[in-house]
Amino acid sequence: MPRYYVTLIVAVALFMETMDSTIIATSLPAIAADLGEDPIALKLALTSYLLSLAVFIPISGWMADRFGARTVFRAAIVVFTLGSAACGFSSSLMDFILFRIVQGMGGAMMVPVGRLVILRSIPKSELISSLAWLTVPALMGPVIGPPLGGFITTVFSWRWIFWINIPVGLLGIYLATRFIGNFRERKVPPLDVQGFFLSGIGLAGLAFGFTIIGQPLFPPAFVAVLITIGAASCALYVRHALSAPAPLLDLRLLKIDTFFANIVGGFLFRIGVGATPFLLPLYLQLGFGLTPLQSGMLTFSIAVGAIVMKTTAAPILRRFGYKPILMWNAFITAIFIAAISLFTAATPHMVILAVLLVGGFFRSLQFTAVNSIAYADIEEHDMSKATSFASVSQQLSMSAGVAVGALVLEFQRMGRESHEVLASDFHAAFLIVAAIAASSAFVFMRLPKNAGASLSRRAHAVGEPAKQGELQTEDQV
Repeated sequence: MPRYYVTLIVAVALFMETMDSTIIATSLPAIAADLGEDPIALKLALTSYLLSLAVFIPISGWMADRFGARTVFRAAIVVFTLGSAACGFSSSLMDFILFRIVQGMGGAMMVPVGRLVILRSIPKSELISSLAWLTVPALMGPVIGPPLGGFITTVFSWRWIFWINIPVGLLGIYLATRFIGNFRERKVPPLDVQGFFLSGIGLAGLAFGFTIIGQPLFPPAFVAVLITIGAASCALYVRHALSAPAPLLDLRLLKIDTFFANIVGGFLFRIGVGATPFLLPLYLQLGFGLTPLQSGMLTFSIAVGAIVMKTTAAPILRRFGYKPILMWNAFITAIFIAAISLFTAATPHMVILAVLLVGGFFRSLQFTAVNSIAYADIEEHDMSKATSFASVSQQLSMSAGVAVGALVLEFQRMGRESHEVLASDFHAAFLIVAAIAASSAFVFMRLPKNAGASLSRRAHAVGEPAKQGELQTEDQV
């Protein structure tokens, strides 16, 4: 099967997930009004999805190794599609959050397993280009999402933004059945059940606890207990992972410099980037009075800039190397995030479009570099563990970005007689998340000078059968 078929199929899944997330961000004010909720409270709908991803992604690698990549990938699309359909029938905030969690369970298996198929099918020498081009069709989600979500919400109903996932999901199921091989490992260790529960409780407690700070629905004592339980469970997991023979999230991978840079540096960078899709539509609609359609027509330019970068990311990284790009581009991207705080209702829309377009260009370059360097020095037998670990970090950092952005807004309006959100409330939020994103540069400074050289120089075939035939398709077993 041609390699680009596999890339295209995984891109369909990414398209469905990214379009969903960008559509809902644009439609949050309308959804909140229809459900009778505070728009800031709708951050729970975003973070509950990301939280579900963080909890269930750790077992995605084990599931793919045990049951086969095609089986898990196809089942994940089914769950995600059903969750999308259910979201469209939500009648309350709690319903909406519950169905978003179901969506997250599907997404937790769908994207990481798809990425694992790519990693096992593409030589490392082609990995930069493959991962860059993999996201080009998927980036059509953010391009189409904001204006489409704004149009559907303005002209029809926000509920249709979830129901449009149904035909895309059906297409993904067909393509996975037709073209993806059921790759799986012959020797699979038992599931780390203790690690799954400890990591799940820990990640859920911390992420959800920080998200609901300042929400009147939850008393401060409950929030404190939730965060304490989450921190304690994470600490227990660290102790467990360092002694378990086959931990769910193998912390020993952090000894690899390039993987450490992806996890820690990427986490900090994505906090700033993850907050932007949440803050920006609210800023434009609540702060400037734009309609969802007008807001979407502006925010889609971020994805346009990202698509343009995908055609040049690989040559840039090969020309300048990973370390300097990761360091300096982190600062450049942070500057463009901070520049959003300078927007006012009088700012010409062409200026907003230009800032978001160029910012999306540099953000995409950073994502390509961060995502690909994670696997520069990972051996074949550790690939599924590395994809699970990296995916957990990625989704948790995006959730943290939403939580940080929302928390700043909560503090801004705290004690104010009027509880409405003002345009001035967003200035500090964008500056703070930009500073956090810029701090990732100090992590990337620790990289060796030749970090990531294997991606452009070594032609080791990641997708070839593992030694002693350990990696096989279902048909070969």
